[in-house]
Amino acid sequence: MKAVLGLILLALPAASADFRAGMARVKITPELPVWLNGYAIRTHPSNHVMLDLWAKALALEDGRGGRVVIVTADLLFLPHEITDVVAARCEKEFGLTRSQLLFNASHTHSGPAIWPKIRVLFDLNQADTERCRQYALKLMDQLVWIVGRSLSNLLPAKLSYGQGEAGFAVNRRIALLRELNPGKDFPAPIDHSVPVLCVTSPDGKLLAVLLGYACHNTTLTGDFYEVSGDYAGFAQAIFERKHLGTQAMFLELCGGDQNPSPRGRIDLPEKYGHELSDAVDRALKEHLEKVQGALETAYEKTDLSFAPHSRATFEDEAKNPDPFKRRRAKLMLEAYDRGQPARTVSYPAQVIRFGRDVAILALGGEVVVDYSIRAKREYANVNLVVAGYSNDVMSYIPSLRILHEGGYEANDAMIYYEMPGPYTDNVEEQIFRLIHRTMQEVGFRLSAN
Repeated sequence: MKAVLGLILLALPAASADFRAGMARVKITPELPVWLNGYAIRTHPSNHVMLDLWAKALALEDGRGGRVVIVTADLLFLPHEITDVVAARCEKEFGLTRSQLLFNASHTHSGPAIWPKIRVLFDLNQADTERCRQYALKLMDQLVWIVGRSLSNLLPAKLSYGQGEAGFAVNRRIALLRELNPGKDFPAPIDHSVPVLCVTSPDGKLLAVLLGYACHNTTLTGDFYEVSGDYAGFAQAIFERKHLGTQAMFLELCGGDQNPSPRGRIDLPEKYGHELSDAVDRALKEHLEKVQGALETAYEKTDLSFAPHSRATFEDEAKNPDPFKRRRAKLMLEAYDRGQPARTVSYPAQVIRFGRDVAILALGGEVVVDYSIRAKREYANVNLVVAGYSNDVMSYIPSLRILHEGGYEANDAMIYYEMPGPYTDNVEEQIFRLIHRTMQEVGFRLSAN
């Protein structure tokens, strides 16, 4: 296998380097004991590490003034309270503009609680709250460090793009919708593609791979208390063991309504990790498209509007027997008391264009797969990788279809995200207007069909 892969990589054009690339990583496994993020049903902290957590950076320069640093982390999310601070420090220390720095979290549900979004999901004492805050402060230092380290490690490199496939993701909404609506059919879109951006030295040595998949990192359910990067963590570790000296990095794509299936067994994260790693190997063995041209970036925001609500809404909710609803109501009433009830939330979109026809579209929030399918249809002339969980995760991001269907991704999850309720019906069109504007900034136009 390794010999064949080596011949394939050496067969890539290597006369000269089109880019410069640098990599860095830092272990972000928390000190134990630690409360794990992602499931409200957990009742105590974790005291065991199944798999270490990592933050990784890939810096790229094109020799024409274009550059970008992609940062990935084995965490549930990276909220804007963290990424905004890190981005500001990186601009000051390394001269990176906001559009040149992409953050993406794998969305593992077996990582540490992330400050400051801990007020509804957890009922922490002062000491535990302070531990969460200190972890976040240390994490910001670590992220700045790997950005700087990756920029200091730049060496000549070539880029290529390919795509594999993995089949363990399923649309998790369909079973519940059919149960609630007997005899009625519902769409159940999925996206099994595994995009791969390959970084090699001029002589063909594999330096890094950036791989993606649209699926929740929830193979390990709330019954498990081990620290782990779940399937994405195993996929990276397995690939790096097979390809020594290579840095594997995972992008969580639009997996907001996608789950691994089956799930809930201790052996499954490694099993799916092998499947995902093998998908990358298959992509490397097949035709890789050489990436040529300039690096271009854009970063824009819009405001998403919440459905109308009143103080009375949360005065009623404050009496609810559900403790999570009561905590949400308390926060909303405090906002009313300040004269600042939550009516909108800021939403980011970012595009990184790699040469002529490869791009990453990075969207904030837990984006459902409808957005990826529509974006790739509207930009069919581009090898487009559509990532969610990027730069900020403020809530689930439902499509209009899912908003009308209702359920967890449309409304119920807003409780845990400290949000007042669902978005308005124009949420999908608001985001696509933002996407179109951001894609246009780097020169992409809507497909003719």
